[in-house]
Amino acid sequence: MKFGVLTLGSGSTIDVAGLGRAVEERGFESLFVPEHTHVPVDVQTPFPTGMKVLPEAMQGLDQFVMLSALAASTSRLLLGTGICEVPLRDPIILAKTVASVDVVSGGRFLFGAGGGWMHEEMLNHGVEPRTRMARMTEYLRAMKQIWIEHEASFAGEFLKFDPIVSLPKPLQRPHPPILLGVDGPTAIDRVLDMDAEWLPWLAREGDGLADRIAELNERAEAAGRGPVPVTLAGASVDEEEIAYYTEIGVSRCLFALPALERDELLTLLDWYVEVIDGVQ
Repeated sequence: MKFGVLTLGSGSTIDVAGLGRAVEERGFESLFVPEHTHVPVDVQTPFPTGMKVLPEAMQGLDQFVMLSALAASTSRLLLGTGICEVPLRDPIILAKTVASVDVVSGGRFLFGAGGGWMHEEMLNHGVEPRTRMARMTEYLRAMKQIWIEHEASFAGEFLKFDPIVSLPKPLQRPHPPILLGVDGPTAIDRVLDMDAEWLPWLAREGDGLADRIAELNERAEAAGRGPVPVTLAGASVDEEEIAYYTEIGVSRCLFALPALERDELLTLLDWYVEVIDGVQ
């Protein structure tokens, strides 16, 4: 089992570089950063877990700016987006951004990708919510072409471009791992179709997680693919629960790291380490 943290990187008195060093020094494998480009004041879309969350609590630093700073201040820590809202971004620019972060980090980038959930945010970007998953899939396919081919072209429903050259290419070849943060009845289809890893949220999967992972790996095996790596976001910080995650096929646990003052944040990280040591 691998262990990482998921944090917005805002609200704490600890600086980004200091946060990265603190996480790396404690032996965590990875650090993931989520995103919202903004939060509309009047949000009617229900929060995925049913909670009431303030707009200020859903956003922090731009995730790629933060990951670039983390890359400069760490040497082993894997750095991921958890998730990047792909349909809200220009895919040609995003392909270059991902490749650039992978290069400056020395090949330590993990591309967590999803379609987003907040309809009002999507509409402000000119994206019809009903098309977001189709856009995500199409944009990811185009980005793969940009990363793999020297002269890349693409023609789809939402995106079309004649041959282009986009440099640098990612350091990881053919491209950084894609971790799809998707749920719902089509999640497994999308993960397998994209030849991706899976990044589910525990709060969204609940008691059905074990069955979903089993189905994912059965279908992957039938397609000639090995077990699919599963990164569980929002994992419980509990020894018995972590042992259970290992048993059902989770390969990485991400613990939520809330916005705290520096000393509280470091204390929480130390407690996470104690729980991890109790499992291993």
